[in-house]
Amino acid sequence: MISELYDLTHTLAADYLKGFTYPWEALKGIKDMILELGKTLGDDYAEVSPNVWVHKAATVAPTAFLGAPCIIGAGTEVRHCAFVRGSALVGENCVVGNSVELKNVILFDNVQTPHYNYVGDSILGYKSHMGAGSITSNVKSDKTLVVIHGENPIETNQKKVGAMLGDFVEVGCNSVLNPGTVIGRNSAVYPLSCVRGVVPANSIHKNNGVIIAKKEK
Repeated sequence: MISELYDLTHTLAADYLKGFTYPWEALKGIKDMILELGKTLGDDYAEVSPNVWVHKAATVAPTAFLGAPCIIGAGTEVRHCAFVRGSALVGENCVVGNSVELKNVILFDNVQTPHYNYVGDSILGYKSHMGAGSITSNVKSDKTLVVIHGENPIETNQKKVGAMLGDFVEVGCNSVLNPGTVIGRNSAVYPLSCVRGVVPANSIHKNNGVIIAKKEK
């Protein structure tokens, strides 16, 4: 559930997300939400091209592409050759790095996608981090509708669902998050992992698929 994954004080999409129980339910309306939200932004944001709003305290490399609609928050750095295809709400103090592609996403504040990441049809929580080369896979190979595989499977009735990362999630380098992956708050994924289904909060997903609870410090 959204309330179990995210602290909504760290995104401009808070009011929008409050209207849903599960985060993947919000994916279909991200584009329209950004278009409406963009109209309400204050003078701290510049509309650098139609329906592309960038905070004046953000940094965007001249080689980056910002597709409409999108919002780039204060303190965020969009680096060389980043490709924002559109329908992307990027929060404050985020990193969208070299050759990273974003499409139909919500990135909460302080999210890092710094190196060669693909993030599509996904929601990344506060201070979550995608290691170099890690990606979200958002369409099943047989093109059937995505199911969330937890204790009780949940039908999404959607063809495209990427990953839902809770706050403070760490994804190791070159990992693949399969369609409908949900990773709970404060959990970590080993590098080179292939992740499917639900990883509980405060857990570690090892690259042999074993999930263990984090030890208390």
